[in-house]
Amino acid sequence: MKKILSRSLVYLIVMISLASAPLQAAEVDAKILQNIEKSLDLLLPGIKPDSVLKTPVAGIYEVMFGPKVVYMSEDGRFLIQGSIVDLQTRENLTEPRVMEAKIQAIESVGNDNMVVYSPSQGTAVKHRVNVFTDIDCGYCRKLHEQMDEYNKMGIEIRYLFFPRAGKGSESYRKAVQVWCADDKRAAMDIAKSGAALTGKDDCENPVDDHMMLGSLVGVSGTPALVLDDGQLVPGYVPPDRLIKVLDARQKTK
Repeated sequence: MKKILSRSLVYLIVMISLASAPLQAAEVDAKILQNIEKSLDLLLPGIKPDSVLKTPVAGIYEVMFGPKVVYMSEDGRFLIQGSIVDLQTRENLTEPRVMEAKIQAIESVGNDNMVVYSPSQGTAVKHRVNVFTDIDCGYCRKLHEQMDEYNKMGIEIRYLFFPRAGKGSESYRKAVQVWCADDKRAAMDIAKSGAALTGKDDCENPVDDHMMLGSLVGVSGTPALVLDDGQLVPGYVPPDRLIKVLDARQKTK
């Protein structure tokens, strides 16, 4: 129980910072909703979930906290972590819900709070890929070196900062310096090349929020790509392979 509570508190902090939508519970009986909220209040006093919805499993309800999903029994006694899989259809019922919530959480950040590399004028944006990056990560730099190739294929890259060494590290300071620059893309290019930045590192910035969001959506290393359907792809993916993955996933929607 202590482990569940600890993780839930992490999700809670991020959920609050994202200011998520009002509770959705139209399909849930008022008594059942009361049971679930009463039990959750013991774990997270004063905190309400984003949604409580029926599942295809009798007596089990989906409870969403931002991109985090758990399941609870209708009496509020049991909390279940994991995926629901329909063995008849072989369909994972949890995964698409989590992926959709991840995209919603990232979209709530907005382009103005990211460093965005879009295809040049005349090239249509086919896909938007959100990349959690560390300035000093070798494979992050390799990805950045091929930015023109991604863009020429119609892939827009939207950077969010995720310095793996944590707050106060040299990589964290560089991320803040990039954000404080008048031209963030130019500063990112310099930083990714390994050259030193000389600008200020004490302006208002979204680096902490990016790091919390990354932890919430499951980022554990960099680069970490969140595709436009919410799928998390860890590690560097070359442009030619990434466009094939993106196009294939788009066809299956």
